[in-house]
Amino acid sequence: MTGWSTKIIAMTDALGNLVRFTLIPGQHYDTVGVAPLLEPADFEGLLADKAFDVHWIMDTIRAQGARVVIPQRRNRLDRRPFDGGLFKARHLIENFFCKLKEFKRIAMRSDKTDRSFAAMIYLTAAIINSR
Repeated sequence: MTGWSTKIIAMTDALGNLVRFTLIPGQHYDTVGVAPLLEPADFEGLLADKAFDVHWIMDTIRAQGARVVIPQRRNRLDRRPFDGGLFKARHLIENFFCKLKEFKRIAMRSDKTDRSFAAMIYLTAAIINSR
């Protein structure tokens, strides 16, 4: 997967520090890159946006005993309770992406290969965490 339109699907901890991420082609749905991120991990809940309101993601998270905090799509038939107060903490992942894109090499997708782009994301995340 090379090219200028690459999506970064990331998981951060409760402080907004990068835990793991995956790269997917820009034309794919965001849910394509979620499966490797949901491998058994020690987390109590997952906060995500409406793009991740998919049954298999919710089932995987619940099977791990974690809490699902994802707003529902308007067309969802089976409604579920939603903790809007907790969802406000999702700004931490958005802040992480803002900090990540402060680095021009990440924002402009300057690396030609996925391997070097991923390495640059790890390096940038380490710099962000050290601040």
